[in-house]
Amino acid sequence: MNTVERLVVIVLFDGVDLLDVTGPPEVFALARRETREAAGYQVVLVAETREPVVTAAGVRVLPDATFEELRTRSVDTLVVPGAVESGGDRRVRAVVDPVVVERVGELAARTRRVTSVCVGAHVLAACGLLDGKRATTHWSTARQLAADHDAVEVDPDPIFIRDGDVWTGAGISACLDLSLALVADDLGEAVALRVARQLVMYLKRPGGQSQFSVPLEQVATTRRIEELRHYILGAVAEPLTVARLAAHAHLSDRQLTRIFKAELGMTPHAYIESVRVERARNQLETTDATLERIAATCGLGTVDTLVRAFRRRLDTTPTEYRNRFRTGPAPVA
Repeated sequence: MNTVERLVVIVLFDGVDLLDVTGPPEVFALARRETREAAGYQVVLVAETREPVVTAAGVRVLPDATFEELRTRSVDTLVVPGAVESGGDRRVRAVVDPVVVERVGELAARTRRVTSVCVGAHVLAACGLLDGKRATTHWSTARQLAADHDAVEVDPDPIFIRDGDVWTGAGISACLDLSLALVADDLGEAVALRVARQLVMYLKRPGGQSQFSVPLEQVATTRRIEELRHYILGAVAEPLTVARLAAHAHLSDRQLTRIFKAELGMTPHAYIESVRVERARNQLETTDATLERIAATCGLGTVDTLVRAFRRRLDTTPTEYRNRFRTGPAPVA
């Protein structure tokens, strides 16, 4: 079998996130090792000069080539990482360097597949490469991306999104998920799963998976609510009423509801359902449990209740979700 050489170009600039740069090459290198005669990824780190680039972690990375040296090369996959800066209010903002934007635009014009990692989506958007497309980025800068580029349909939830030949990935470790998806697109799911095992990743997360699970999504600011959240997680299969939670927290029903809305932005009932749906999602993806069993162990009681919760929360059914995101053994008939 002839080796197919795929040139993967990763853009470097000062302040870039280190894992955004080093994660994808690890995946491509393992893909080459797993399919010795089939996969030929050549990874090139490119920057304005060949001088070392200082990443956000303070680690220096040496470019393989300059943008000028690649001026005539055709590129298979362009990977654009990102960089952020923190403001006085501790919020982060994506950094978009006009020089990097210009260089990325030039490279993209002769690239088969363009991708961004984390807040690198802001660079692609500044190039106009995301106009009219659905895209994701790290959740912390999703609002900035939407505000700065109203021609982009920003979805802050998925791990990664593919829209034609443009792929955008979510934050930090999601660069591995995105890279695995690229390998799967090139070489098939079996190869990508073998690479995931080599990376000691529990599973290869699908693009539709949320950037963060429900138990981690909201951060409570009071110890009482934080303790209640842990209590709910431990008793998710049991009947959980407002009265029971209020009694556990030594609050009135009314006080409990008010605090939940203030702290988590939802009612206790809505939060409990979201936790149960998240638990059900995990079981649908990774176990062979029947829908009846999942409904019972997640505290949703019946399959009808499970289906209604999925339609309300995810706009799909448990069966459709399992068919799309299945990672475990075949379900029991």
